[in-house]
Amino acid sequence: MGMTQQAEPALSGPAAPGPKRSDGRTARRPLPLRLLARPEVGVFLGAVAVLVFFLITAPPVRDGSSMANILYQSSTIGIMALPVALLMIGGEFDLSSGVAVISSALTASMLSYELTLNVWTGVIVALVVSLAIGAFNGWMVVKTGLPSFLVTLGTFLILQGANLAVTKLVTGNVATDDISDMDGFQQAKKVFASSFDVGGVQVKITVIWWLVFAALATWVLLRTKYGNWIFAVGGNKDSARAVGVPVNFTKITLFMLVGFGAWFVGMHNLFSFNTVQSGEGVGQELIYIAAAVIGGCLLTGGYGSAIGPVFGAFMFGMVQQGIVYAGWNPDWFKAFLGVMLLGAVLINLWVQRTATRR
Repeated sequence: MGMTQQAEPALSGPAAPGPKRSDGRTARRPLPLRLLARPEVGVFLGAVAVLVFFLITAPPVRDGSSMANILYQSSTIGIMALPVALLMIGGEFDLSSGVAVISSALTASMLSYELTLNVWTGVIVALVVSLAIGAFNGWMVVKTGLPSFLVTLGTFLILQGANLAVTKLVTGNVATDDISDMDGFQQAKKVFASSFDVGGVQVKITVIWWLVFAALATWVLLRTKYGNWIFAVGGNKDSARAVGVPVNFTKITLFMLVGFGAWFVGMHNLFSFNTVQSGEGVGQELIYIAAAVIGGCLLTGGYGSAIGPVFGAFMFGMVQQGIVYAGWNPDWFKAFLGVMLLGAVLINLWVQRTATRR
């Protein structure tokens, strides 16, 4: 009888109604704060503000053909910004993406012309080369543990030098020969560089491809296991590996997606202008990365969306063409780019702190 027993909880009726108590961790944030924490909301508001600004200050922007041109400029940036954004969400970034676009175009052009092949042969070989460059970057990053900054900086320099040297060696010039009269050119042009009429306005096919790729990337991120893997390896790759996420596979394939984007934009450049300047592409990688950052992707990885970079690319296209339509010095574009990038980094820092605040 000297032993004590743990008392059983007394049975009672339903608790008296009263206000629910919250410990702060489960408190629901106000709707405006939750919306602002979304990675694409800030850049959407910024894109609307930039559009309204140029609609007021640059009347030619209101014309349908001008807007089609703006969308075209945005699409050529946005198609590459999408895979770059996915790679950044996965915790890496690629400094070679700009010159890789030119490498792809040069491969297709010179191979087709010098061997007198159907241009589709060059297109397919260029795809293989672009994917191989992406796979090499990813393999080097995961096998050596080196920062992707160093690996892709090395690839950037290799491709930049090879683009110039090989083109001069093969063609004797810094540009490739015109391939517009070769077999398969017109068919390839329809896929990569054609236009279609909308209400009397010519719209480039890249605008459609841009929106299709954005929808596909959004579906992958939000509705597939691979999308979960991307967020996981970008957030904490060690924890992701511990729960069975194939970290190496995910990172390598993300670099290969950047290679695919470089191939597609390279084919557009080739079939738009019939020839390729081997020294181009330098500096474009910063535009792609900036569009992704402005679109809400954190440099630290694990956070972002595919929709945000769409609005980020639109802002770039809007500013780039809007400055011209307004009659201003186009040199201001770079200054505006710096302001947008710095502002986006500060906003992203605030968003990150807001999203993790309990």
